[in-house]
Amino acid sequence: MFVAGQSKNDHYLESQAARESNARSYPRRIPIAIQEAEGVHVKDMDGKVYYDCLAGAGTLALGHNHPVVIEAMKQLLDNKRPLHTLDLTTPLKEQFVDEIFASLPEEFAKNARIQFCGPTGGDAVEAAIKLVKTATGNRSILSFQGGYHGATHGTMSLSGTLGMKEKINGLIPDVHYMPYPYAYRCPFGVGGEQTHQLSSRYIENLLNDPESGIVSPCGMILEAVQGEGGSIPAPIEWLREIRRITQEKQIPLIIDEIQTGIGRTGKMFAFEHAGIIPDVLILSKAIGGGLPLSVMIYHQKYDVWKPGAHIGTFRGNQLAMAAGLATLTYIKEHDIPAHAERLGNRLQEQLLTLKSKVNAIGDVRGRGLMVGVEIVNPEAAQDRLGHYPAFPQLASQIQKECLKRGVILEVGGRHSSVMRFLPPLIVTEQQIDEIAQRFSDAVLAAIEAVREIQPA
Repeated sequence: MFVAGQSKNDHYLESQAARESNARSYPRRIPIAIQEAEGVHVKDMDGKVYYDCLAGAGTLALGHNHPVVIEAMKQLLDNKRPLHTLDLTTPLKEQFVDEIFASLPEEFAKNARIQFCGPTGGDAVEAAIKLVKTATGNRSILSFQGGYHGATHGTMSLSGTLGMKEKINGLIPDVHYMPYPYAYRCPFGVGGEQTHQLSSRYIENLLNDPESGIVSPCGMILEAVQGEGGSIPAPIEWLREIRRITQEKQIPLIIDEIQTGIGRTGKMFAFEHAGIIPDVLILSKAIGGGLPLSVMIYHQKYDVWKPGAHIGTFRGNQLAMAAGLATLTYIKEHDIPAHAERLGNRLQEQLLTLKSKVNAIGDVRGRGLMVGVEIVNPEAAQDRLGHYPAFPQLASQIQKECLKRGVILEVGGRHSSVMRFLPPLIVTEQQIDEIAQRFSDAVLAAIEAVREIQPA
């Protein structure tokens, strides 16, 4: 029941808060209820329209309710095709697999096997770990500081994020965190090109050291661009070195492209920037065209597990396969990855111009339409690299000011101090320019607001 004078947004938010779990997250930072959505826009219950630069955390590659996706789902329903098939196949499923394999580098596709997993990327990560453990007989897993691979009991164990797992006991043992080449906050305290060089050398030395304390790894898992870790692209040379090292050591390389896959970074897959081939590839989010779906693709030499080794009731989501097939086809026919690269560069150029005028922006980085802006406190002491510390209070205020101006952005990275841009890949130049201008206005307003509440 609506209260007189109460906004419709507030009505729905209060209802949500009264009934949903305390674990809910996005509504705390983006306090709106959504009424309509189309393309890069969403409209809240009070009629306000926003640019959606979250896009389902990168799920909505073609934006909200894209015509080709809607038509594909309508056809499935109108023709009375099955919606749910477990892992029984259908003509649609075979077409979908054909399109996925045709999207992969030929060297990978010709030896590939695919496993349909549960509806979330986390389930595909779980499947990948089971696969490589079964195939190698080893148990240690190499992961990376700052990485994020999901919120299940197992995937938390592989993620650098501490907050969600501090009170959870009994996580997967034998997970070892390697230094990710995050040059701005260099784990070695040197920065620049030396960051990725020291990272790869450290990892190679560790794997050569008989006293490293790490028993033979079953696999290494990484993101070619860390997403939740702060939109941090791995240097191309580092990715090539890691692939060389893992091949020489016969360690299966698992690349998590749940957020980066399907054109987001300017290539169909982020690993393609480095010209490497993973042993295992994990896909979700955009692969289902906006609907729940995840898959794991891997070299056939690892296909030694037994029937039923990884199952899941909803791995036969035919509606998601229809939406995913339509999305993949459209992205390739319209060369959306090149568009994402061009628009991402355009966005970064404008953000770098803002950075030159605002010392509270420490770093602008990204690949394609996966861009991060690190917010820092220029009033605090610099670190040994000459960088100011993270400023989560200002980042939070920028997010609020963006929302006032009709832009939905999420924060991430260390101390939640990175503003993350993940707009739909069909965003136009005019829309990117408008988003950048509104963001600029929001940053300036947020700086003033924080300055007023900061103690003298």
